[in-house]
Amino acid sequence: MKKKDVSKKIPAEPGIYLFKKKRVKTPLYVGKATSLSDRVKSYFNKDVVESRGPRIVQMVEEADSVEVVKTDSVLEALLLESEFIKKFKPPYNVKEKDDKSYNYVAITKEDYPRVVLVRGKELRESHEQYKKTFGPFTRGGELKEAMRIVRKIFPWRDKCEVDQKKPCFNAQIGLCPGVCMGEISKKEYSELVKNISLFFTGKKKEVLKNLKQEMKGYVSKKEFEKAAIIRNRIFSLEHIHDVALLKKDGRTHDRTNIGLRIESYDIAHMAGSDVVGVMAVMEGGNLAKQEYRKFKIKSGKGIDDTGNLREVLDRRFRHDEWQKPNILVIDGGTAQVNVAKDVLEELNYKIPVVGVVKDARHKATKLLGLKSIITKHKDDIVALNADTHRYAIAYHKQKRAKSFL
Repeated sequence: MKKKDVSKKIPAEPGIYLFKKKRVKTPLYVGKATSLSDRVKSYFNKDVVESRGPRIVQMVEEADSVEVVKTDSVLEALLLESEFIKKFKPPYNVKEKDDKSYNYVAITKEDYPRVVLVRGKELRESHEQYKKTFGPFTRGGELKEAMRIVRKIFPWRDKCEVDQKKPCFNAQIGLCPGVCMGEISKKEYSELVKNISLFFTGKKKEVLKNLKQEMKGYVSKKEFEKAAIIRNRIFSLEHIHDVALLKKDGRTHDRTNIGLRIESYDIAHMAGSDVVGVMAVMEGGNLAKQEYRKFKIKSGKGIDDTGNLREVLDRRFRHDEWQKPNILVIDGGTAQVNVAKDVLEELNYKIPVVGVVKDARHKATKLLGLKSIITKHKDDIVALNADTHRYAIAYHKQKRAKSFL
């Protein structure tokens, strides 16, 4: 497939895209995008081999067309992507095949079902206790943020006991409909769970239809308080692209509509003692300090900076629930960059790596990596690297001070 074969009419809105082949019913690959046009075009860039790997290049060459499905938000694109992967099992969605470690949303078999997150392995071992499941979701961090948003629209039960006569914490903050206090009937809760299920399968229009009928029913019975609750749910769903940036205590809840995420790493120590590693993050061109992380080195590799870096990266990427970066920045030269690439390859992540080479005064003198990425994001990379070094030194000094006590 060639770039000229891709329709110029692909929209810039969020949604999912399907690479397809003639006379083959199953799509070759399904993905989600914040901007469909930008994401689809990226498969035809010159650096596609480095950024996505030879297998994806093979998929693009094999495909005859690209089909897109627009959604109102990235949140809905995330849910629809999972539904399509589950339905079609596209051959080039490699990571989704071995789904033991991926996340699923599950609804339990109870009178008042709980909505919970479970791992693929756990699901296989105890599938009989779940009435419905949705997934796999390959991006654990995104899913958890999506769940927070959906739960604000459709509160559900997760941990509390039915009729425990005392409001659970989630009921107090509006995230449980009062199952614990007997404030919602089995029939009403069943309707709520039904709409949650429909939403998680990408059927928002059907959900809206159900809610509007439900609201009319409450109005006709003059149950205006319940009608108002449903009206608010309808409003939230119809404006879900605005809901995607809900904030609480100054922190962004859903960071999937947030923009490019760059993660930067550095190691600090003094002659091999009090070794620490840190991760700093930039999202959408801004330092996301609430996302910074500290790592106390456990391997005791002393002055072996590449070994220490390997430990930090391995530990970081074992956290499936953390948002994955678009670019990885490493403080160091070729050796450090190669270690980062090795770790990513071992864990089956295709993330471009940029190395920052510095002089004796810790000033960036050279950037190693894909030229296209360096040219476009040089200022952000250098700025983030500098703050990562500051953060690493501060943490090292803190740890060293404690060791003197």
